[in-house]
Amino acid sequence: METRKPTTRTVAQRRVYGKRKNNAPRAVFDQKSPARETCKAVDATVEAIQSKLAEITINEEPVSAAQKVETPQNGGLAAEDQEDESKLQYPDGPPSTTTDPQPTPPSMDVPTEQPAEKTAEMKRYEEMVEVRISSEEARAQRTPKKAALKPNNPTPEKRSTKKTSAGRRSSGFIHDPKTNAYVRPILDEALSPIASQSIQKFGSWASKSTKMFHVAKLAEGSYGEVYKLHLREEGERPMVSKSRLARLRAYGDGVFKVVPLNAPRGPGSKKFTSIEEIASEAKMLKYLDPIPGFARFREIHVVQGRFPESFQKAWDHYKETKDDCLNPDPSSKKSYADTQLWAIVEMDDAGCELEKFSWSSIFQIYDVFWGVAMALARAEEYAMFEHRDLHLGNVCIRSTRPDGSMEPPSDLDAMRQSSSSGFGTSSIETTIIDYSLSRADLRLADLPDDPEGVVEIASSDLDKKQIFDAVGEDEDEILLRNTYRYMRATVYTGDPSQTEKIKDIPGIWAEYAPRTNLVWLLFLLKNLLKNRKPEAVATVPPAQPQRRALAPCSPNRKTTSRAPDSAKPAKTKEHAGAGALVKEHQSKGLQSKIAKLKQVLEGRMETVLDLLDLEHGHEDMCCAADLVAYAMDSQWLVEEDFF
Repeated sequence: METRKPTTRTVAQRRVYGKRKNNAPRAVFDQKSPARETCKAVDATVEAIQSKLAEITINEEPVSAAQKVETPQNGGLAAEDQEDESKLQYPDGPPSTTTDPQPTPPSMDVPTEQPAEKTAEMKRYEEMVEVRISSEEARAQRTPKKAALKPNNPTPEKRSTKKTSAGRRSSGFIHDPKTNAYVRPILDEALSPIASQSIQKFGSWASKSTKMFHVAKLAEGSYGEVYKLHLREEGERPMVSKSRLARLRAYGDGVFKVVPLNAPRGPGSKKFTSIEEIASEAKMLKYLDPIPGFARFREIHVVQGRFPESFQKAWDHYKETKDDCLNPDPSSKKSYADTQLWAIVEMDDAGCELEKFSWSSIFQIYDVFWGVAMALARAEEYAMFEHRDLHLGNVCIRSTRPDGSMEPPSDLDAMRQSSSSGFGTSSIETTIIDYSLSRADLRLADLPDDPEGVVEIASSDLDKKQIFDAVGEDEDEILLRNTYRYMRATVYTGDPSQTEKIKDIPGIWAEYAPRTNLVWLLFLLKNLLKNRKPEAVATVPPAQPQRRALAPCSPNRKTTSRAPDSAKPAKTKEHAGAGALVKEHQSKGLQSKIAKLKQVLEGRMETVLDLLDLEHGHEDMCCAADLVAYAMDSQWLVEEDFF
């Protein structure tokens, strides 16, 4: 994280292209706790009171000689005691009250000129000093005088040995000032008072949800692991009100990214993720939250300790049922210490990872690619954003259909859902996740005294990640490793094809090089076209003759025998055959239209491959926004798709 100007201002709200759904549900664990914005409200109230007090003018009247000096009735001291105590307070005499004369503005209530006699009286009274001390202090001063009159008591007084109990501390927090100061950059990014207060015990934090939710592990990576809370069935959870149940269901749509943190010192100080990296990612999550196509941020916590039972069971179940569990066992003391620190990032559930999804339709490819491209274009305009790690695991997809199905659309559904551009036909929406390697400008709130504004750059030094020298084993991994090298060449030279290793330059990864987004979009499109499954051929079922509904039975007892089919009028058969021919013709016409639309979309994607080619691509393509603008000019996208 690099800062151009130190500041404590809040992040400024900027214009966002595209429409966003409602705000993400906040932490249900922290309900009934005051929001952090209450501090701002209190400050605003205090400022309002101070401004009103500043408008009040106090007119000081001079004290006349006829006025009497009244002594307090309660808590007052005798003259002798006051004299003794004034000597104790001021052994060298009372302090002088002479002050520099201040010009008094003329007022309607205070005369500007006064007689000389009255002025002399004012000066005489100004030299008087009144010293007041509390009654307890006065009683303590009088105690030696009273004690001298009493006979000496040979038995010493018994002092009370009762210990005052210290303030009770919450058992769910870690009260270690040094450790809390170490993770303070992460705690400062939390939204709720509980999460921002201190490190929490992992077991205490997880126990808040065990009665209502059960934990399931979804995925893992080099950064950590992702878990999800599923609301328990009605018989397995306590009875709650309908309103609270609705909040719990909304909260259950979130996921938890659990990331191990580096220790402040010792063997684990360079083993995991640093505090600065997580704090930078949290800032970007909050800043990019309004942009359609980016993850919805809920909350961030810092916990300490071993995995609680609910999370450990979820990890064990994933290990038994999945073949991609490569992270170390959290219960092993060789892997994690008892004082291990964890960052838990809460986000909305963005759906399934693209690398775990099987796609086959060009409609799916079209929606996934342009959904990601438009999200990057919005982020470039909003925050000068580069993702820098946009592999298939960092793109999530989910269906907008009521039943949640992500199957390729049928021909009839394609005609119903298809827009004039073809975007949105598959009903799949995309979300970009994981900004641990990303770069963005966080523009802070502008003030009148600073018209230029303050920009805080969130970035990570990728030269320290050891990701540019790796070699892949298969074609897909080779393409991924080469893409990292293409990205580095783009940052260092501006030409992604110049992949010769250049000496590291400190601070270069904080600079803005938006062409890296095009490098990753090319990687995404190549994978989408190369790894799609064969599309099922849509066959038109033969037209079935319509069966007539059963007629009511005749009341006559004598029923005539049913005439054979050959005896039916020829006119009825002709009508049935004509209807079948019309339906077959309409079905063939629908298939023809869908086939032409698919060919058009295929041609557009091939053109994009040529535009993004690393050596012979379009010269004016410098960022994702340029590609989206080109698509809109070519009618591949329409304004309703982007704005």
